[in-house]
Amino acid sequence: MRLQSSQGGQTGQQAIPIIKPWLGEEEAAAAADVISSGWIAQGPRVAEFERAVAASVGAAHGVALSSCTASLHLALVVLGIGPGDEVVVPSLSFIATANAPRYVGAKPVFADVTESTQNIAAETIEPVLTTDTKAVILVHQAGVPADIDAVHDLCDPLGIAVVEDAACAIGSTYRGHRIGRHSDLVAFSFHPRKVITTGEGGMLMTTRPDWADRIRRLREHGMNVSAASRHESRYLLIEEYLETGFNYRMTDIQAAVGLVQLRRLDAMVTRRRELAGRYREALADVPGLQVVDDPPWGTTNYQSFWVVLPDDLPTSRNDILRAMMQERVSPRRGIMAAHLEPAFADEAVASLPVTERLTRQSLLLPLFHTMEESDQEHVVAILKSELGVA
Repeated sequence: MRLQSSQGGQTGQQAIPIIKPWLGEEEAAAAADVISSGWIAQGPRVAEFERAVAASVGAAHGVALSSCTASLHLALVVLGIGPGDEVVVPSLSFIATANAPRYVGAKPVFADVTESTQNIAAETIEPVLTTDTKAVILVHQAGVPADIDAVHDLCDPLGIAVVEDAACAIGSTYRGHRIGRHSDLVAFSFHPRKVITTGEGGMLMTTRPDWADRIRRLREHGMNVSAASRHESRYLLIEEYLETGFNYRMTDIQAAVGLVQLRRLDAMVTRRRELAGRYREALADVPGLQVVDDPPWGTTNYQSFWVVLPDDLPTSRNDILRAMMQERVSPRRGIMAAHLEPAFADEAVASLPVTERLTRQSLLLPLFHTMEESDQEHVVAILKSELGVA
């Protein structure tokens, strides 16, 4: 259904994006300072950003990388995952989660998710475990914390590593502590659609100093002495390349922006939770509509606000997306299912009924820090109209 203005045309509402990064003069000044310094590649700002993020989430070590995807890749490398190994992943996640095992020659094995969190859980992981399972990538989807302890209780006695894909979850909490400290390897993203951003970028948190050292080598072609260390040294340093590495570095420009963004994290999460609460209240009277909420064991940062549409839809999910876009609102489809993509057509997949229902019937509503009450009212009005709710 098309909402009409009193003049008979479309509403005069300004375009409402799915997300708008909270960037300002402080970030611009921080980036300019780095440019003025003459050292713009990976250097002192990256090291400072690593320490700051680790302190913020309570992790022992943080290694800044070019993306969260790079973080997942290197997590599997340091775990020694390779050909013949299986890695359990959710299909209901951005495709990078399922790609990471393939980067090391391992087989991704898809597990279903729970209705309430859209995350894999101990009860959905256990049925797909085999003697070849070497790791589980546990995603905190859209910032909703998964039940980490329950997954460790299942996997640890079996010698199965748990890697947390916390791409969306910086600022979310699990049992009173921020995500980032509960497993040996936790990967963050700083993509523009995440709560804090460096443009592109990621960070791999780890409890182990030997892994942190190796990850730092691997991100810089396997060098035993970083380019920044050679630049700062008063003595001749000849680097060696100890193993095949990668170019997964973050720049000091990005890290300088990240340091400013990190100082905004508490305010960002507070604002997103306020907006999410307003959405939940406004949509509470829609029969059969499921909306994202905190699980019993933690709090979400509401990186995204997802809704699952009722089973008896009067229209299709895609028709609703098109209708919202006609009204200058930019929603997105819900979380994708990797096993339905052509790239994974050759993988044998067990039944994933919850995943397939959620990816078919869910969508993401706009949510960003400067969103006004009138913006949310407009979004809700269109959605209700399309669902036949007065």
